[in-house]
Amino acid sequence: MTKRQMAYLACTAAVMASGLGAAPSADHRVVHRVSPGESIQKAVDAALAGDTVLISPGTYHESVRVAVPDLTVRGSGAGRTVIEPGPAPARGTCAKAGNGICVTGTDSAPLTGVTVRALTLRGFAKQGLWASGTDRLTVHGVSAEDNGQWGIAAEKSVRAVFRHNTARGNGDAGLFVANTVATEEGARDTRGTVISHNRLIGNRIGVTVRRLRNLTVDHNEATGNCAAVFVVGDENKPHAGALTVSGNYVHANNRSCPKTPRLPTLQGSGIVLTGTEDTLVTGNKVLDNVGTSPMSGGIVLFKSFVGAANRGDEIRDNLVLGNGPADLADRDAAGTGNVFRHNLCQVSEPAGKC
Repeated sequence: MTKRQMAYLACTAAVMASGLGAAPSADHRVVHRVSPGESIQKAVDAALAGDTVLISPGTYHESVRVAVPDLTVRGSGAGRTVIEPGPAPARGTCAKAGNGICVTGTDSAPLTGVTVRALTLRGFAKQGLWASGTDRLTVHGVSAEDNGQWGIAAEKSVRAVFRHNTARGNGDAGLFVANTVATEEGARDTRGTVISHNRLIGNRIGVTVRRLRNLTVDHNEATGNCAAVFVVGDENKPHAGALTVSGNYVHANNRSCPKTPRLPTLQGSGIVLTGTEDTLVTGNKVLDNVGTSPMSGGIVLFKSFVGAANRGDEIRDNLVLGNGPADLADRDAAGTGNVFRHNLCQVSEPAGKC
């Protein structure tokens, strides 16, 4: 090798080492730190894709809209980082809607890869966390408390993960996922959304899954709600279903909640399927859910509020005891092909399903 070639290689190595001309790496991602008295929204607005907004312990009075892909909004732990409503009049679309954190994309341009974790959302008029038009949203270690409607909610979203969250004392569902809340349409394929290892305490309904397909609800604990798990469909096509409810611990959901335009009085409902198809309910422990409403009982099949029937649902290998008026109840006279097998229970409607 000539001296000129050696000098050229040395120069090239120096340029590469300095990073000139090299593609940016993950190491260039920025952490935007927020302390009490500072604005979370300003930090989010300054962030780029791949960045993290890290929120110090404290209480923050604002609403936050996230529209940056691949952004992580991270507190210092639920109960340590608390976000509550800001002073009136509310500013920004998220605050005006009565929500705490809004993660918003569209059907044609989904917002991808957002993570919200390790914080508390408390006391908002509508939702603690509201997501619409997202892909691969992750909500982890979030506590949603005493919000007026839903604690953590998502529509028009795919491949979401809701894991290790707590929803307590919310006006409707602690955790709510749906096709869309604004229009009538058939069930959407979530492409594998997961609702797992969450705690749902003292809400009207623990988890509501409405008009969706290809989703898993597993290993959650629901107690002290009026109803624990609702899987809801209707007459639109595609029908809701093709999903799994497994390994959940559903006990003593015995609050009484008044009827609404959509639902009768709720009390003592464990797992309820209305208007779904090809849904598997397996390996759940459903204990001591007792009430006198039309949907009371351990695991209940019920016609939807528009009369759509359950079809091809399978309820098997569940422990269902101490529920009233029945552990297993098939109250859907129009339902077809629904199967109950290998469940450990004492009382069923009609008799013979235990």
